[in-house]
Amino acid sequence: MSDPEFEQLVTCYYRDLYRFGFSLTGSEADAGDLTQETFYIWARKGRELRKPGSVKTWLFTTLHREFLKIRRRQKRFPHETINETVHPLPHVPAVCIERLDVQTLLRSLGELDEAHRAVLVLYYLEDLSYKEIAEVLAVPLGTVQSRIARAKAQLLRSLTDTPLTPEK
Repeated sequence: MSDPEFEQLVTCYYRDLYRFGFSLTGSEADAGDLTQETFYIWARKGRELRKPGSVKTWLFTTLHREFLKIRRRQKRFPHETINETVHPLPHVPAVCIERLDVQTLLRSLGELDEAHRAVLVLYYLEDLSYKEIAEVLAVPLGTVQSRIARAKAQLLRSLTDTPLTPEK
């Protein structure tokens, strides 16, 4: 038996939550897992939400908390591969150097620390207000504003310092 409200919620927010999860993890599989876990938690606890208008904030907050929980677990129990082959980077043609591509932007975004990356993604990609971001990340509004300013500066610095050809 399916719950039409739950299906509507998934339809409405899955893409945004997945994108946020991907920006935090850099992995499609991990982003999918985080998104599914968020909806699983909603299915168990969502009816306890006191303010129905804050569903989006609740979902993003839950996803972020799950990400932090997984990150703490990974730090305690790091995964080490036995034999990992490193492939050389491909040559980048001059035509590609003249424009900023999505991969470069994603790589630079991925180099930011988690706190700064999260505020940029929530603000620019998920279109949350400063107040909503503060609620999702459980930090003061001033912290959100300063993190966005610092993150933009770090991202700009990273993009302008990005080598145009792969290192050999």
